[in-house]
Amino acid sequence: MSPFTGSADTTTTWQHIDVTREDGVVTVTLARPHKLNALTFEAYADLRDLLAELSRERSVRALVLGGEGRGFCSGGDVEEIIGATLGMDTAQLLDFNRMTGQVVRAVRECPFPVVAALHGVAAGAGAVLALAADFRVADPSTRFAFLFTKVGLSGGDMGAAYLLPRVVGLGHATRLLMLGDVVRAQEAERIGLISELTEEGRAHQAAHALARRLAEGPALAYAQTKALLTAELDMPLAAAVELDAATQALLMNSADYAEFHAAFTEKRPPKWQGK
Repeated sequence: MSPFTGSADTTTTWQHIDVTREDGVVTVTLARPHKLNALTFEAYADLRDLLAELSRERSVRALVLGGEGRGFCSGGDVEEIIGATLGMDTAQLLDFNRMTGQVVRAVRECPFPVVAALHGVAAGAGAVLALAADFRVADPSTRFAFLFTKVGLSGGDMGAAYLLPRVVGLGHATRLLMLGDVVRAQEAERIGLISELTEEGRAHQAAHALARRLAEGPALAYAQTKALLTAELDMPLAAAVELDAATQALLMNSADYAEFHAAFTEKRPPKWQGK
């Protein structure tokens, strides 16, 4: 994403999500614990806009996405979203559904790794937000449920039918998206839906440790790796190999590539600059 911003000011206060920063790591917390962090129209919009702003800054090295209270996210708020959408016309419904998809695209396309810190429920839109992250760090209380068919909608919401087969395979994805059954942490780890399974109550600590490791690493290399993983999902091999070659040629001109050689020669750890 381009770093050029035009006339828009950077948002200083986010009203519908909690945002903190420390040494290149941004922590985004869904903070409606009394509703199991159910999403509202405004929370979706804040996530979309925040990720766009952070992507332009170039100072963010990693992002942790978590939920306050007893769970990660129970999905869209039944009254504030499902109830409200019953009164919308087709154009309004299309605008809403496009917005939720824009959030997922922003997670996948932002130039820094996103780590989901999971505990308790990750259901509906919450499950897809976790799915979109680059890493899913979860404790044993975590349970996923792709609930869209259970409310009479397609299981392929917010890009789930695109992303989930690529993470767990078509067979598991078909079962999870069609039936909407709960998938507990142990099974989720077995089928590849969880990147790291921690001890009880340790997911947030482990997610931040991973984010710190990523923040201290070669940010440009991570950004390009993430971009290639997303771009090459639908490419034939010849096109993917060519894109890899062009990307490596660009990175071989980077300061970080030269820094690795200098550090190796001088027998010291590299000082990554992200450029």
